[in-house]
Formats: sequence, structure tokens, C-alpha cells
Amino acid sequence: MAKAPVLTPQAEDFPRWYQDLINKAELADNGPVRGTMVIRPYGYGLWERMQQEMDARIKDAGAQNAYFPLFIPQSYLTREAEHVEGFAPELAVVTHGGGKELEEPVVVRPTSETIINDYFSKWVQSYRDLPLLINQWANVVRWEMRPRVFLRTSEFLWQEGHTAHATYEDARDYAARIHKDVYADFMINVLGIDVVLGRKTPKERFAGAINTLTLEGMMGDGKALQMGTSHELGTNFAKAFNTQYLSKDGKQELVWQTSWGVSTRMVGGLIMSHGDDNGLRVPPRLAHVQVVVMAIKGDEAVAKVRELGDRLKALGIRVQVDDRVDTPFGRRAVDWELKGVPVRVEIGPRDLEAGTAMLARRIPGGKEPVSIDALGELLPKVLEEDQAQLLRESRERRESRTSEVTTLEEAAEAATAGGWARIPWATLGAEGEAKLAEQAVSVRCLVAEDGSVPDADDAPGTVAIVARSY
Repeated sequence: MAKAPVLTPQAEDFPRWYQDLINKAELADNGPVRGTMVIRPYGYGLWERMQQEMDARIKDAGAQNAYFPLFIPQSYLTREAEHVEGFAPELAVVTHGGGKELEEPVVVRPTSETIINDYFSKWVQSYRDLPLLINQWANVVRWEMRPRVFLRTSEFLWQEGHTAHATYEDARDYAARIHKDVYADFMINVLGIDVVLGRKTPKERFAGAINTLTLEGMMGDGKALQMGTSHELGTNFAKAFNTQYLSKDGKQELVWQTSWGVSTRMVGGLIMSHGDDNGLRVPPRLAHVQVVVMAIKGDEAVAKVRELGDRLKALGIRVQVDDRVDTPFGRRAVDWELKGVPVRVEIGPRDLEAGTAMLARRIPGGKEPVSIDALGELLPKVLEEDQAQLLRESRERRESRTSEVTTLEEAAEAATAGGWARIPWATLGAEGEAKLAEQAVSVRCLVAEDGSVPDADDAPGTVAIVARSY
């Protein structure tokens, strides 16, 4: 009788496989309130590494971290009509506190444009105060009707950047800088996901923005996932909150603004982009555990893996030592495979006699004996090879499953079949976009023919990428 697989195979039921992996790899649990999640230590370790990598890039772009309150007066949201209209169905509103009805209801932060603008209007007085570049790491609440762990939860973790600039051009360029130098650099070179950079259609823009830049990744089932966005807000919020500055010419001018964010949704994207039927595969540059050094059995093996773990850590490799010889080795090996640790170094009594270790690589698969003394030199090369493989696989999957089409029907067919379609925006247009939406297919972004981000929705040669999405 065949042994039941640890995970539901992707080809059999991709959503079920996703849930199985999250549970079996001990990434997260459902929270006690519908739509919430508890992130377990291994899953949170992935998020911490994402935070570290992103935070460094955000600071390189000149932004500083701050923190703003979780509770926002409801009246703040009503001051920017399009913004509140866009978020209204998702708002969680507090009406009582301290056993009494509040004089004014407060909203649990869905995003912070309104409250941050209230403070920007106080902090910005002169052109010398600009640009003002602020980021915060926080949680937000958007009441989710169709929750899925990491992808859509009523509460999630994220960073949100908010900036004020003297000119439209400066704000536009900064939003593009975050889009490319912060988000795309991280997603491509650390997450190993070959995202497409594009411009959202007017229908898909962030509420209150004049332009939204997006990064779209193709998941293992061919659907698209919006991995992050960077918005040009124009002067919409500046008008609502009277955020002005005194220019060099002595005139009162409205500031031009941006906002941008990525969230724990990236953990879901990591799972669905790189996972396979044996579990997660974590890109080595991201992994908080790049190498697990395992003792198979025996006191001498335990002593050796501890010594080796210290030596590899001293070389800058992120290592965890697994010396739990009272737990069957096979069970431990399966657990680490599920968690997607890039490399396992396995050492037992026979290996010690031979001066070798068994090197198991999660990403390409396979095992081979290697000299223990050579591991310090070998492992960094192996980790970089495996990082490159994941990015290559991501790119090849997207390219092979993207069709060039010329009609609405062909676009819908390609998306329904589990792929993406590229169709001229001049052919599709807003009317075609609305018809695709009736078939649960959306325009993920607009790109130029050469793959760059177009300057405007109607720029010549603009192509729409359409797909089913999460």
C-alpha cells in the first residue's frame, strides 16, 4: 500500500496544498477571531528577515522610521472622500471604550494616510522641511470577508511609507525609486521572484492616488499576486489636510505626496512561488536558517555538529544545529525539508570515520558526500547557486505561461487556463477590462512593449497584463 503524501499534491488541489504546507511547516495558525492569524516562530523568522532586508533599502532611500497611533478619528477618514469610500467596506470601527460610548468613533488603522497627513500639516512649514520621508512598521486592520492565511487576513503586518515633496516631479521620482530600488531589488534579488513592474489602471488604483505602481508575481498555479505597491498621491491629501509649505518665492504651496507598502502577503507569495510537493523552498539570501547541521546519532556526532555549527556561524552563514538524537532522524529530516531550509549537513558515526558529511540540497534536490573540512568554502557557493536557480525557475515559469493575444476572448482563455496574457491596452481599454472582471479576470498592470513602466495609461505601445489573481 502506497504511503500517503505529507502534503496534498499541488496538481491535485493547489489551495489545499498551500494550507497543508502552512500547517505542516509550522508557519502559522488561524487566530481565534475569523480572519486573523497567529504567526509561529519559523514563519515569523521569515518575516523578520524580510523586514531586515527591506528596512535597509528603505533607509538607503532616505526615509526614517517613525510610529503613529493604531486608532484614527473617524472624521479624519471622511476628509478625503475617495479614500474613505475605497476603504469603507473594510473598516473596523470602535464605538465604546472604558465602558462608555465614545464621543467620536475611532477607526482601527486600515492605512495611515489620514493621520500622518494631520501631522505632516504641522511639521511642514517651509521648503526647507522638504522632502519629508517617513516609514513605519506596524499592523493594520481591514475586515476581510474571504480570509486566507498570509494572503488576506483581517489583521496583517506591513511597512507603510509616507512622503511629502515640493514638486510633482520629485514625488513622482521618489515613488518610482521605491518601486524599483527598494521593492523590485528586494523581491528579485532576495525573494527570488521575477516580478513584473507596472502601472495600475485607473480602475485598480489605490483610493485617493493619481498613479499606482505595482509589482506582480506569478505563483505556482499561474495566478498573479500583487506583491507591493507605490502610489503617487498628488495633492489630494494635502488639500484635505491643508498641508502647505512656504516656497523659495514666498508663496504658500501644497505638498505633493507618495505612499507605499508591502506586507506579510509576501510570505504567502514566497510559499506559492517556490514551494513544491515536499514543502517550502526558501531562497538562501532570505533564509534565517540557511544551513541545518544534523547529528544522525551518537555522542561523537553531536559534539561534531556543535563544533561545525560554531565554525560555519563564524563565517557568516546562518546555521541551526539539530542535535536532537532522541528524535528519529527521518522525522527531523522531513520537518526541515517541509520548512525549506536550503541545505542540510548530515553527520553520523560512519561519516565521522570517513571525515565526510552528507550534503542535502533542498532547492535542486539530491545528496552527496563532501569533506567536512571543505564545507566552509563550499557552502557559500552552493547557496548562491541555489538562489540563482529559484529566480531562474520563477522567470521561466512566467515567460512560458504568458501568452501574446490580440482579442478579449483570447485574454480570458489564457487567464482561465492558468496563465497570463499580454494584450495591447488600446485594444482592451476600460470597457474590455470591465468585461474581463465579469469572468474573474483582472488587468494586473500596464507595461510598455519593452517591459518598462509606461509614463501614462495611454502611452503608445502600452500593454495590459491580465490574469486571475489572489
